[in-house]
This record gives sequence, structure tokens and C-alpha cells, in this order.
Amino acid sequence: MSDSEPLCPCGSRQLLSVCCVRFWEGAAPATPEQLMRARYSAFALGRLEFLLATLHPSRHQADELQQLIMSQANTRWLKLHVLAAEGSTVQFVAFFTQHNEIAQLHERSRFVYEERWLYVDGDLLPPMKWQRNADCWCGEGKKYKKCHGAA
Repeated sequence: MSDSEPLCPCGSRQLLSVCCVRFWEGAAPATPEQLMRARYSAFALGRLEFLLATLHPSRHQADELQQLIMSQANTRWLKLHVLAAEGSTVQFVAFFTQHNEIAQLHERSRFVYEERWLYVDGDLLPPMKWQRNADCWCGEGKKYKKCHGAA
């Protein structure tokens, strides 16, 4: 284990090599939450083939790969917070920058098990509001008002 090896973007606090990489290399996620975290990491690190492979076939579009490539060019994923995981759904909020603006994706994702877990779709939810005195979403250890909440 190297001191310079990065932590997994999924927020597990594990090294990338022992976390989501195993799913990219063929191990089957045991839960929808594991798949959602691996998909987030794949978005963050540009593992587009994994994103396509774990999308339910009924949801594929002819230009899916091109859409992902265009999205990757303009988006930098910053932080994932899993809020709830129940049955075949996972609710999360993911922070990202797009065109140098910080934004968030708050979604309740649906998964289905068909020999393995697959992402089906999700309901977009209203953006989360961070309280001024809460720890900042970025994980830097500062209060929101002193970090990303400073106007």
C-alpha cells in the first residue's frame, strides 16, 4: 500500500484499489448502494464503460456514450453523500462543478436486480440546503458558513 494511493471518490475512506476498482474489474456489487457508489466513482474518474455496462438495457440511448463524453468534459465531481439506502433505492446528493460553478445532484435512484444490480433511473429531488453552522458538505472540517457558504 502506497501513501500516495488515492482514496476512493465514493466516500468510503478506503483506498481506490480496494474499493470501487474491484467492481470496475468485474466483481458484482452486493447492494444497490455499492453499485451507486461505484457508478459515482466511475463518473468522477471517467470510467465510461462501467457506466454503460451498469445501466439497465431499457434505458440505453443510441448516443449514450457521446452524451457521457460531453458531460465528462464539463463536469468535475467533488463529493458524494449517501443519505439513505433502502431496498432497491438509494438517495444521495453529489456535488460537482460545471463551468466553474458548484452545483449538486440530489436524487433517489432506482436499481433492479437481473443477475446483477443495474441502475434504472432516478427522481431528481430539490437541492439540499446546508445549515450555516453544519459541517460543510466538502468534508474539509470547517463549518459551512466559513467554507462554501461564505458569500
